[in-house]
Amino acid sequence: MADKLMIIMVNTDPTSPSELGAPFFQATVAAAMEFNVEVILTGRSGELAKKGVAETLYTQENSEKSVYDIIKDAHEAGVVFKVCTPTLDLWGDDLIPEVEETVGGAYIIGEAMDEGTVTFTY
Repeated sequence: MADKLMIIMVNTDPTSPSELGAPFFQATVAAAMEFNVEVILTGRSGELAKKGVAETLYTQENSEKSVYDIIKDAHEAGVVFKVCTPTLDLWGDDLIPEVEETVGGAYIIGEAMDEGTVTFTY
């Protein structure tokens, strides 16, 4: 059985915040189950790594937690957040502190192909 979950968020659109809950909640649950969990933010989803963006988004109306609060909860549970290098060209490099590393395409492909990793994409 794999011991690592890699969630690649590339197509999830921050302008549709209701789409953002599932990947972060699944990452948090997997970390609580003691799996190694990475969330890679890239493409359109990479904007979530930019300071000030996720703080203004809510997955539901009247929710008390912003998307950024959900990201912080996931990070506290052990989820590692990474951003893909081209994302910096799109959204800049003023990143939330939960982003621990910048990675490239070769890293993502190498991890996704590893037999110990299960990859989800959103």
